[in-house]
Amino acid sequence: MPTKDPNSLTDTADKPEKNASDTVTANDTAAPSKPKQGKAKAGRGRARRSRGRDWDLSQFVVEAQPGKTRFHDFDLPLPLMRGIHDARFHYSTPIQAASLPHTLCGHDLVGKAQTGTGKTAAFLVSIISDLLRHPIEDERYLGEARAMIMAPTRELAIQIADDAAMLLKHTDLHVHCLVGGMDYGRQLKKLEKFHCDILVGTPGRLLDFANNRDIYLDQVEILVIDEADRMLDMGFIPQVRRLVRLTPRREDRQTLLYSATFTPEIVRLSKSWTHEPVNVEIDAEQVATDNVEQKIYITTASEKFTLLHNILQADEVDSVMVFANRRDICRDLHEKLKKKGFSAGLLSGDVPQNRRMKTLDAFKSGHLKVMVATDVAGRGIHVDGVSHVVNFTLPEEPEDYVHRIGRTGRAGKTGTSISFACEDDAFLLEPIEKLLEKKLACVMPETNLLQPII
Repeated sequence: MPTKDPNSLTDTADKPEKNASDTVTANDTAAPSKPKQGKAKAGRGRARRSRGRDWDLSQFVVEAQPGKTRFHDFDLPLPLMRGIHDARFHYSTPIQAASLPHTLCGHDLVGKAQTGTGKTAAFLVSIISDLLRHPIEDERYLGEARAMIMAPTRELAIQIADDAAMLLKHTDLHVHCLVGGMDYGRQLKKLEKFHCDILVGTPGRLLDFANNRDIYLDQVEILVIDEADRMLDMGFIPQVRRLVRLTPRREDRQTLLYSATFTPEIVRLSKSWTHEPVNVEIDAEQVATDNVEQKIYITTASEKFTLLHNILQADEVDSVMVFANRRDICRDLHEKLKKKGFSAGLLSGDVPQNRRMKTLDAFKSGHLKVMVATDVAGRGIHVDGVSHVVNFTLPEEPEDYVHRIGRTGRAGKTGTSISFACEDDAFLLEPIEKLLEKKLACVMPETNLLQPII
């Protein structure tokens, strides 16, 4: 059986000097080249053969409105437009409207945008459009990725892959998701069955597959680095550097980098990974206030659970995410809510991955009303219909406040964010207000919200 040339995993770019921590070791490069399941012709009618030729744009009518950009305005391939129709996207969000005119033309992009802005759809639409317009007619290897998306958490990577699958529904393109905490062999079997058009994953698992010669990155056409600031916070940058060096040189690929904040380190990394990028910035204030009503309740630590309990009893509260800073607080809240009869789930780093995925599915389907989560575990949750977000404890990082409340008010709907400020964390309001560039009104809870729990 044919094998991929091991040299394809060497550095192919004029990249910055490697640090000692970034260097691929002898163990990395000496791994034997694994036989693939055979070469397969890729791109046979991939862009030309759209499923369901009976569908056309007359079935997807979106009226032009002043100040709004439609997806129709970008001249996207018909199979992709049908996926956009299925996803019920009509008008572009600000990050989509600002970035797509550039990325669809092949330009690199550095975007400053919080979660909840629609950036995932922005880069997926650009990737899918490019792959459809430029099908591969030559032979290619299984495991040879055309586009790679790196995300800092398993939940976010899985959500991106799910979103991609929705948009790819009427094409012959395939998405693969590689994340830790899930069976390696099962992920490998899928790679050996379908070509790897879009590869989504976390840095550690992607590097595992690359070192084992189960994926090949030397033909990557589009590279996406999502939530670069979180990658830095979680210590993933050395792994990201090694993965980037396995892709073509930056002049020969398109690179899209997104970050909620731009520290000097993130700026330096963006310069080393992108080539003459377009810069797009979406204000945190715009994201946080457009569709989300924000409330700050002044309370005491001892009253917080009573306040949360009574808020959850309200008729207008349908689906709620409750955030806390520490795992032990989340575990305690979860147990208390269950004892009071609430259908509640828990997402934190110490919950096994399989259980987390089942819990998330139950929340998405409406079987769970309340999801208690830490910031890292909740980062990748994209669930339409979350009516309320409750910050049981204010986040220590102001950017996390915007990420949290971005879980509600999605897909054009409105939402409500309720934060508890007590003697222990009220001082965290000031940096949040500085980020939002506005004062947040703080009020005492209504009397009925402090009624003792029966």
